Amino acid sequence: MSRPLLMIATAVVAYALGRLTALPTIHRLRHQLADTHRSMLYDPLTGMLNRAGLRAVHAALAERALAQPITVALIDLDDFKHVNDTHGHDHGDDLLIAIGDRITDLATIHGGAAARLAGDEYAVLLPTHAGDPDRIADALATIIAEPVALGTDEHSVTASIGLAIVEATDPLTDVALHRADVAMYHAKRNGRNRHATYQPGMTMPPAPHRRGPRLRDRRRPIDGAPA
Repeated sequence: MSRPLLMIATAVVAYALGRLTALPTIHRLRHQLADTHRSMLYDPLTGMLNRAGLRAVHAALAERALAQPITVALIDLDDFKHVNDTHGHDHGDDLLIAIGDRITDLATIHGGAAARLAGDEYAVLLPTHAGDPDRIADALATIIAEPVALGTDEHSVTASIGLAIVEATDPLTDVALHRADVAMYHAKRNGRNRHATYQPGMTMPPAPHRRGPRLRDRRRPIDGAPA
């Protein structure tokens, strides 16, 4: 083999060996990047979207050329503190996971997305063509109330659900979730284990009807973002 060809062959072999040596590092960095991306958008306990993930889904809906109105459901479990106090936090986490799975399944069936925002609070975004919002809210309440096995026992919990129908281009936090939040507290005021739909002019119920500060006003959201 001539000297130039030998030099070329040596260079090719060195490049190939360098690529082979670098592959494990490249794969590791890719996995780290994927894990970081997932941790930014998903709740580590339930595997659902977190608040940042829900914002990303909402932004994608708003950017569509023919953005349509959406239905927003804010779901707050009733008396969840009792579960933690009675069964312990591990069983409380099991309950949050089980209910999160049910909410996610229903949202997926109707072409929407579900998230855990903080503690025992979930949110669902649905296209308006998913069906009658009242019927979907009833379905959510039904699947949430089904018993969940906690160790050797079963426990049932109910939920108060607030609905709001908004434009996909409306701000998520200041309009969509805010209106659903107002409606949800009306559901709690009216007896819990029910849903209410936001109506123009509806405001947050007076403080005495809210039975103390909201849990998320006393805790940091699970993704570290502002509530």
